[in-house]
Amino acid sequence: MTQAPIIRVESASKFYSGIAALEEVTFDLHPGEIHALAGENGAGKSTLCKLIAGVTTPSTGRIFVDGEEVSFANPKDATERGIAMVFQETSLVPQLTVAQNMVLGREKPLNSVRRVRNAARQVLQSLNFKVDPTQLAGSLSTAKRQMVEIARAVLNEARVVILDEPTAALTPEETDHLFDLVKQLQKRGVALIFISHALEEALNHADRITVLRNGRLMTTGPAKDFDRAALIRHMIGDDLVETAANRGPARARAAAPVLQVEDLRMGSMVNNMSFSVFPGEVTGIAGLIGSGRSEAAKVVVGHTKRNLDGGRIWLDGKEVRYTAPSQAIADGIAYVSEDRKYDGFFDTMSVARNIGLGWLAKFRGRQVLMPKERLRSVADHWRDRLAIHGAEGGKPVVYLSGGNQQKVVIAKSLAQEPRLVIFDEPTRGVDVGAIAEIRRIIRGFADSGAGVILISSYLPEILDLSDRILVAKSGTIVAEFARDEATAQRILHAAIH
Repeated sequence: MTQAPIIRVESASKFYSGIAALEEVTFDLHPGEIHALAGENGAGKSTLCKLIAGVTTPSTGRIFVDGEEVSFANPKDATERGIAMVFQETSLVPQLTVAQNMVLGREKPLNSVRRVRNAARQVLQSLNFKVDPTQLAGSLSTAKRQMVEIARAVLNEARVVILDEPTAALTPEETDHLFDLVKQLQKRGVALIFISHALEEALNHADRITVLRNGRLMTTGPAKDFDRAALIRHMIGDDLVETAANRGPARARAAAPVLQVEDLRMGSMVNNMSFSVFPGEVTGIAGLIGSGRSEAAKVVVGHTKRNLDGGRIWLDGKEVRYTAPSQAIADGIAYVSEDRKYDGFFDTMSVARNIGLGWLAKFRGRQVLMPKERLRSVADHWRDRLAIHGAEGGKPVVYLSGGNQQKVVIAKSLAQEPRLVIFDEPTRGVDVGAIAEIRRIIRGFADSGAGVILISSYLPEILDLSDRILVAKSGTIVAEFARDEATAQRILHAAIH
C-alpha cells in the first residue's frame, strides 16, 4: 500500500468489567481498500469496528483519521469524519420512512418532505436499490434495511463504510448484489471494512484480511496469501487443531433420550432442526451467531412459538408443545439465558429473593404461600453450593460482579431441580475464576444424571465439556461429532463450509 491510511488504530484495547474484548490491536485501512475481518465469535471484530465508528471509546490506544488523532464521543462524531457503520442489527427507526431515516441526524433547518424524498430516491436509484423512500423502515426486509443503511452512508458521502456481518440474513442473490455494490463503492474511492464468518467472502472479495482471536491481532496480509485452511488455523490456533487426544472418553449413553426434537421450524431462523439429548450427558451445540442455536432452545422452552407445522418435541417420550416457559419449568426444563441482564434476573432484588422466585416458579401457582424460612433455606443452599459472593446484607444483584450475577441465574434454574437444563452462553462476560466454577457446575449437573444442552460460541468450552457435539448452520444441524472425534478445526469447518 503506497497511500497513507485513511484509518489507523494503534495499540487499542477495550475492557468491560476488567475483561479484555480487545487487547493491544493495531489496524489500518487505506483509501479504496476492501479489508475483511475474520475470527471466531467473541474474537473482537465488532469491538474494533465500534471503536472506529465512535460507538464506544478505547480503554487505551489511539485512533487516527487522515493522520490526525481523533477521539469520538459518539457515532455522530465519526459520521462527520466520513465513517459509517452498517450494523448486523440495523439502526433504522422503524416508525420513520426510508427517506427520513436516510437524513436522520443530518437534517437541514429548512428541509421539505419532497426534497428529502427526492434526494433519497436519487441515491437509491443510483445504487440500483428497489426501495420506496416513502415506505416505513419497520416494514422492510432485512436485505432492504441493509440497503437503506448503505444508501444513507452514500448520501452522507461516507469515505469509510463498515459492514458487520452484512450477508448473515441474505439470500445468495442478495449477497451477490451486495458485493457488486461493494465493488462500486470501491471504484468511487470508498474504503470498506467487512466482518464475515463466511471465509469465502473474505478470500474472494477482500484486498486484505485481518484475523483476530480472543481480542488479539493474529495476522494481517493480502487476501491472496491466505486459503481456507490458513484462515481457520489463525482463527483457532494450532493448540486447538487437534485436542481430542487430551480429553477422556465419553460416558456410556442412557438408552432413552430425555429430549427429542424433530424437524423444528421457526420463521427463517430454525429450519428442520432435529436432535436428541440423553440423561447424564452434555450435548454441546456449536455454530456461528445466527445459526439458530438459541432460537431453537427458546422454542423448546416455550419462550418463542414455532411454526404451526413446525415439528415435534418429546420430553421423556411424551410429546409436548409449550406456549409459555412456565409450562416447561413445571415439566422440569430450565433455560439459562444468554443475556442475563435482560431476562436472567431481577436486578433490584437480592440474591436470596431471585433464587427463591426461581424455586417458586416450578410450582406454577400450586402453592402460592411459602414459609419465608423455606425460601431462605433454598436460597442459602444454592448460594453456598455455587459460592456466590457479594450477596451479604440483601444487596441487589445489579451490584454483584458479572461472574456472581451469572451464578445467580444458574442458581435460579437449578433450584427448580430440573431434569434438563439448557445453558446458553453460560460463561459470556465472566471472569476467568468464575468460568472454571461455572464449568464445574455444568459438568456436575450432568454427572447427577440430568440432561444438559450447552450452547457456546467458545470452541474450547464446547470441546472441554461436551460428550457429544452438534454443529448448527442456517437453522439446522449439519454435523455431529462424538467426544473422541471432535476437534476445533472440524467443528469450525462444518459451521462455515
